[in-house]
Amino acid sequence: MHLEPTQTAVVVVDMQNGFCHPDGSLYAPGSEDVIDPVSELVERAHEVDASVVYTRDVHPPEQFGDAYYYDEFEQWGEHVLEGSWEAEVVEGLPVDVADHVVEKHTYDAFQKTELEGWLTARGIRDLVFCGTLANVCVLHSAGSAGLRDFRPILVEDCIGHIEEDHREYALEHAEWLFGEVTTSDELEFV
Repeated sequence: MHLEPTQTAVVVVDMQNGFCHPDGSLYAPGSEDVIDPVSELVERAHEVDASVVYTRDVHPPEQFGDAYYYDEFEQWGEHVLEGSWEAEVVEGLPVDVADHVVEKHTYDAFQKTELEGWLTARGIRDLVFCGTLANVCVLHSAGSAGLRDFRPILVEDCIGHIEEDHREYALEHAEWLFGEVTTSDELEFV
């Protein structure tokens, strides 16, 4: 798969201590396992000046205090609280000063964020998704990208999960409904 660097962004979804570090409240070994492959993919993007976007799932402690129905703390418990160690990008990922960081408060990186405008202003059309969790924030963000007429590409060996079958479901669903699935070896920036 050939990608034009000036029209491509690697979107690193929620590779944060809360999900990827053994001391994180929502630690998933499958998320920790993809730190090195994600790092390698980001380095490749940096080498050709493709854009890199990091999403950070961040929750103010009172976010769901008056929620009617949508309450992630009820589903998952308190996690990645604003200003906490859990909310920081996990050590080992090469966050460059030129990379764009998006703080989101839901599973979808486009929901009430500046991401769509930032990508559109730079002429970015192809979004290479990696990060965690496969069937939660990666799936919802990539699906939202497709609905906004971006080309979502999910990199299967760079996507973390709680259970392997969750990752397989997410990849099959994405490929069937709104995007493409590939491996990092098959990606080429030209």
